[in-house]
Amino acid sequence: MPSLWLRLLTVLIVSVVAVASASPPPERPDLTGHYDSATITPMERPRELGDQLYMTPEEAERRMRQAREFSENAALPSDPGRDAPEAGGAAPVGFDDEQRETLGAGNVGGYNWFWVDRGEEVFTVDGKFRTSILVDPEDGRYPPMTEAAIERIAERRKLRRPNDGTAWWLDVDGPGPYDGPESLGIPERCLLGFTGAAPMLPGLYNNHKAIVQTDEHVMILIEMVHDARIVRMNSEHPPADQRFWLGDSIGWWEGDTLVVDTTNFHPLSRQAGGSEDMHLVERFTKMPDGNLLYRFTVTDESVWTEPWTGEYVWRSTDEKIYEYACHEGNYAMEGILKGARLLEREYRESGDSTP
Repeated sequence: MPSLWLRLLTVLIVSVVAVASASPPPERPDLTGHYDSATITPMERPRELGDQLYMTPEEAERRMRQAREFSENAALPSDPGRDAPEAGGAAPVGFDDEQRETLGAGNVGGYNWFWVDRGEEVFTVDGKFRTSILVDPEDGRYPPMTEAAIERIAERRKLRRPNDGTAWWLDVDGPGPYDGPESLGIPERCLLGFTGAAPMLPGLYNNHKAIVQTDEHVMILIEMVHDARIVRMNSEHPPADQRFWLGDSIGWWEGDTLVVDTTNFHPLSRQAGGSEDMHLVERFTKMPDGNLLYRFTVTDESVWTEPWTGEYVWRSTDEKIYEYACHEGNYAMEGILKGARLLEREYRESGDSTP
């Protein structure tokens, strides 16, 4: 009799296991859709706010009202902020004196305000208005950089000076900043977006994202420079010697939250100012209203003394994403390099350069 009961118990256990294994996986939220990540909430919190994570509704409304008024006024053709600056002029309306000085005399600026679309909303989490996207460290600001990182930045800045109309780089030892296409920055060559693709941060314009979700992959299309991130679900990272412009992304579900882990960055990518050793963990949580709460943590011991975390809301939208054309790499490249050659010839002919 005991052996009969044992056989029956074994059959029952096997049956239960078989039924459980045949059960469909738990239903996950479908993140597929279009989102707008534009926000006037700053990345870093103003220093005077300290550890104040939230702002009052009155302060949020004041900021949003100012943003709306700026957009409405800037939409008028007569507004000087919408016109290209005059030759030799400074930056468009909206820059303070320090920013104008940084841009340098004679710089006609970049885009005028016609193209700016940074949003008009201060985002909320749990119904409260945030003072910054960064939430850790507690002061809402980037942690200190390592001494090695500061030295690397200082070295790169030696070849990034305001345009004074001369080929000053001829007096600097080593390669010049305009020797060829590869000498220019990644954004100028239109290889990657200007606002960062990993983590994905809001910018002055082109803030839309599109997500396509399947059981095996999640694709995130970023409007800025049409960067497309492909997340392999329940996979593993390749060996460390394989490097990618946007890093290698693998994902998994933790309850209703999609977690994406990204490593293996290309040395020249410098996403969010990080290095090839950066480790990024992102969390995508669909909210009851259809929006997404996007949270990310960056760890890079070669650049920052501690990790930092940010989060903000991507608003669900029916707007489409159109093809992005990066004219810096398409048309301006020739002008940049040709202009550099002309300045070098003038500098040599003037006799001011070091032989």
